[in-house]
Amino acid sequence: MGQHRKALRTTAVGAVCASLVAGGGLTLAPAAQAATSDVRFVDIAGAGGTVLKANVVTPARADGSRRLPLIVLPTAWGFPQVQYLAEARRLADTGYVVLSYNVRGFWQSGGEIEVAGPSDVADAAKVVDWALAHTPSDPKNIGMAGVSYGAGISLLAAAHDKRVKAVASLSGWADLIASIYSGRTQHSQAAAFLNAVGAATGRMSAESRQLFADFSASDLSREQAMLAWGRKRSVATYLDQLNKNGPAVMLAGAWGDTIFPPNQTIDFYGKLTGPKRLEFRPGDHATPEISGLFGLPNDVWTDTERWFDHYLKGADNGVDREQPVRLKSRSTDGYEGYPDWKSVTATRRKIALAGTTTLHTNVDSGADAGTVFLSSVLDQLVKLPPVAVVPLLPRAWAAVWQSEKYATPQQVRGTAQLHTTVTPTEESGTLVAYLYDVGPLGLGKLVSNAPYTFHGRTPGTPFRLDLDLFATAYDVPAGHRLALVVDTVDPLYIEHNPSGARLTFSSPVDDPSYVSIPLREQ
Repeated sequence: MGQHRKALRTTAVGAVCASLVAGGGLTLAPAAQAATSDVRFVDIAGAGGTVLKANVVTPARADGSRRLPLIVLPTAWGFPQVQYLAEARRLADTGYVVLSYNVRGFWQSGGEIEVAGPSDVADAAKVVDWALAHTPSDPKNIGMAGVSYGAGISLLAAAHDKRVKAVASLSGWADLIASIYSGRTQHSQAAAFLNAVGAATGRMSAESRQLFADFSASDLSREQAMLAWGRKRSVATYLDQLNKNGPAVMLAGAWGDTIFPPNQTIDFYGKLTGPKRLEFRPGDHATPEISGLFGLPNDVWTDTERWFDHYLKGADNGVDREQPVRLKSRSTDGYEGYPDWKSVTATRRKIALAGTTTLHTNVDSGADAGTVFLSSVLDQLVKLPPVAVVPLLPRAWAAVWQSEKYATPQQVRGTAQLHTTVTPTEESGTLVAYLYDVGPLGLGKLVSNAPYTFHGRTPGTPFRLDLDLFATAYDVPAGHRLALVVDTVDPLYIEHNPSGARLTFSSPVDDPSYVSIPLREQ
């Protein structure tokens, strides 16, 4: 059975990659006929001599008489070196040298998967060295970009290599632990997906295999080692270095990203001191960018090109004068601009969480955050997020509080914040908070969620809980309510509730419980 599952995973991933090759080929044919750019497939010696498979796309008229801006594109997790070929040709046709390489450990590149470890950062520097030596690249105008894994490596490279002047991080991470271990809770489906794709398309290092095993095993004795591993692979750790280097940083992501949720990106954005831009759209991990990989019109890639045009070519295209925070609601088609993230969440309204409620654990109440990729893609394409019939949620396993009916639409923008008091019967436990948009018939559409796990608490002793739900942009129609639901089991996360444990939520007079809802100013 194990071999059968592995074969299925390999076939699925291969099909995706074959589609990308085909898509790249379709966009390649007209360009090739017009001889607008030149593609070369090359081998590059990375750190320690590891061979990295790469392709270089240069403008057809690049004769070496002048230097051109360089863009380096590390591949995403599990994708082959042709992943960016359509976008690379488009960028080359506008005057860039574009070099895309397969990161170590995947497909034909040598080495092992080290999950954006020091060797991956050193590889990026070696790739830049090679480009400067073998292409007409301008050493003063170097950019890096990538989707997912390539995005994370690009940010890490910019923190360690001051030659990188501009970065576009698309569906990437800033803090790896805050991404897949937020609220001290393992995001199990996300980790399982990464592990399965890594095993199917590459060669995991012993350290990486051990990390994934420790993560899934919930071994608290290994927690500090896991945190140290994650910090080494997070650009947030090297924030001072990045700010000192001063590259122009564009961050783009999806509200429903189940691999790298938005909160850690937002926190990182606020600490950047150089030129910066933050974009969020509906979708899941890397889904807003994917059509661009097939050469189709795509606003994420359009903004990426504009970003590089200004900061690498010096084009006066206005990207530096636009509102730097650019958001698209999950409920509408237009974009909103803000001067900073603080302006997004400037207005708040509290919903009181009155009374005392005791939950039994270990049973899924039916309030869930969905399935990795599938749920947020449905929300992106047909505006259908995970749903629950809120009046029918069993109160033994789900705590429910609701607002009044809203007379006017409520535009939720940003991070909802839960504040409550919890009394456990055991020293460890997990809870998941959900915010729902509830219609007249009681059908709730998921607005946001977040997990929280505790260890080492004294049974019977209350403790204060402050939890940020994942940031979002969602419009609640007039006549609807908002509901906060809390339960203890969700398929997306590993739960740590001992059998028979109970959690009591209360609202002390001197410290009342509430959920704070961020609203756009009307």
